[in-house]
Amino acid sequence: MKRFALKVLQRSGLFALARNTSARMARILMYHNFSQAGDAYGAVSVEAARQQLGYLRQHFQFVSLTQLVEQLKSGRPLDTHSIALTVDDGRRNFHDLLFPLLLEFQVPATFFVVSSFIRREDWLWTDKVLWLAEQPLPVEDLLPDNIEQFFQRMNRLRPETRNVHIASLATRMRVAIPQEPPSKYAPCSWLELRRMVDSGLVEIGSHSVTHPIFSSLRDEECWWELTASRTQIESDLGRKVESFCFPNGKPTDYCPRHLLQVKSAGYSSAVLTHFGMPCRGSDPFSLPRIGVSGRTDFLPFKKCVDGVEYYQEKLRAAFRLSSFVGDDLT
Repeated sequence: MKRFALKVLQRSGLFALARNTSARMARILMYHNFSQAGDAYGAVSVEAARQQLGYLRQHFQFVSLTQLVEQLKSGRPLDTHSIALTVDDGRRNFHDLLFPLLLEFQVPATFFVVSSFIRREDWLWTDKVLWLAEQPLPVEDLLPDNIEQFFQRMNRLRPETRNVHIASLATRMRVAIPQEPPSKYAPCSWLELRRMVDSGLVEIGSHSVTHPIFSSLRDEECWWELTASRTQIESDLGRKVESFCFPNGKPTDYCPRHLLQVKSAGYSSAVLTHFGMPCRGSDPFSLPRIGVSGRTDFLPFKKCVDGVEYYQEKLRAAFRLSSFVGDDLT
């Protein structure tokens, strides 16, 4: 029923109306994982990515994140129908599966990498959890209906406590977490990053050293994650790093002082995870994004990028406010 309603809204011209009404608002898309057929957890298939890029090429103007930030800092209205692509974490499937499409469509993107992951010092703790969930007879916490709640609990823990908890899960399951990540969780190499940067289409941003949740850290630890990751990437890549991506990036995962730390560390911008579309006057150090995963069907994808979801959220917020005021008056 919901899908039928979306089709009716699209055919009525509402999607196009929302897209044109929000023409001076930018879209920053957020991806994480890619696979040949969308088989990995939350991975976008090559077919779906091609379909999405084709739609975006038809209706929007691709810009790099750096270009978008420069427009925001100028104080002028944004160019119409601007859209920027971002991809988080640093996995090799970006290079192997999405980068060829970027070359084909001539689309720029910003790739936010976890520096210790690229340096092969460790692999992502989130991927270790997903790997455990794929094993035979996973514990109840890692069953499909429970894993999101499990991640939320882990996000509130100190890194050392979280790591002990993940190791204890592996012990209970009688499996050993591999020292090296399995292929679908493998990182890009520095050579692959340089090749993509040399194409002129890919910018590299920092996603911290170890992918911690900033709200679980002390301020000096956050500063190290910000500055050490940037130094490591610039040293190994030989290119300046301008942008930062908060790990997880939801409102409970960082504090206002962390935004100030990003600016003090010398970055030009920072992106978050919460939904929204930046416009003239938006803070370049707290840029919202539109998340895309393998669970995002094409019609809901168009609903989000065209702006229908944005206006729906505005209406919901206004309704909640009016209801609250009404209750308060009674």
